Amino acid sequence: MRIHPWSLIFCGLASVASLLSSSLASAAPEKGVESSATNPAAAPSGVGAVSGAGVVTLATHYPQRAVHVAVPFAPGGGIDSVARMFAQRLQELTAQPFVVENRAGGGGTVGSDWVAKSKADGYTLLAVPISHAANVSQGKLPFDPQKDFSPIIEIASAPNVVLVNPSLGVKDLNAFIALAKENKGQLSYASSGNGSSTHLAGQLMMMSAHIDLLHVPYKGGGPALIDLLGSQVNMYIASIPASIPHLQNQKLVALAVTSSTRTPALPNVPTAMELGLSDFEYLGWYGLLAPKSTPKVVVSKLNALVNQILKEPAVIEKLSQEGATPVGGSSEQFSKFIASEVAKWAKVAQYVKDQPS
Repeated sequence: MRIHPWSLIFCGLASVASLLSSSLASAAPEKGVESSATNPAAAPSGVGAVSGAGVVTLATHYPQRAVHVAVPFAPGGGIDSVARMFAQRLQELTAQPFVVENRAGGGGTVGSDWVAKSKADGYTLLAVPISHAANVSQGKLPFDPQKDFSPIIEIASAPNVVLVNPSLGVKDLNAFIALAKENKGQLSYASSGNGSSTHLAGQLMMMSAHIDLLHVPYKGGGPALIDLLGSQVNMYIASIPASIPHLQNQKLVALAVTSSTRTPALPNVPTAMELGLSDFEYLGWYGLLAPKSTPKVVVSKLNALVNQILKEPAVIEKLSQEGATPVGGSSEQFSKFIASEVAKWAKVAQYVKDQPS
């Protein structure tokens, strides 16, 4: 089971954003107003209407003006930082502005819906974390996370880490599972909110370990981590960057990382798979999308550019420092991956729904 959440290294990359955002163009469209006009080289109906010399022109000259990259969350989070990092490099490579615009609300659904309804000309893009797939837990959405978008590329992925307070008296994941089974329904786990990727990650762990934990939702990962530090909750599956300072100060204990292999950021922490949870893999991820019917030549060009950026040593190093790994690949691969993520999180969401309140 390959689970990539994207809740998840949200806060650790914020420092990167402050260094890069000053280079971006300052202009941004008014809220609620479409961010770009029609590309004269592209027909509105998408790739099917672009042929012959038009395809060559579009592929060669795109972009010809500013491209707006919507982030469906507030500034300062992980996806915001990643979007700004890659917008900066795309701007440098194309000599056209790539303007990051935050359209927060509804757990990422407000900004995603705005992009889904924008003109499919390549001048409005959407940067998304794992919640793009996990939002199926919220029930009916104003858009389809698969059918209403043209996937461009998966940018990066990063595991999370299972944390407990030392006062709980357990030092490894199996000990925590044993304690949870002895005290059914009495141990608690924090999340960044109902229906959030950290909520579902906890449910996924419960499914895999066959344990029953009490879910305690918070309004964000920060408050959840604070209460874990204060022993108000027993466990939290947090981003690695946010966790490292508290692990170094021995204020928290890392039980396992959620990837299939150990992460260089925490080389001494085993994976949950190593410890027996063979189907528990949870990776936060970041990706780039466009509205459905965006010309294939535009999608292909953006895919090639981002793949190029992902090979740059400086970018690899910045991602590595935050516990993230470059992914890349084709748009087709990303499309299949999103489909698998939506299906997997829908299954977990159904599990959540079926649990007694």
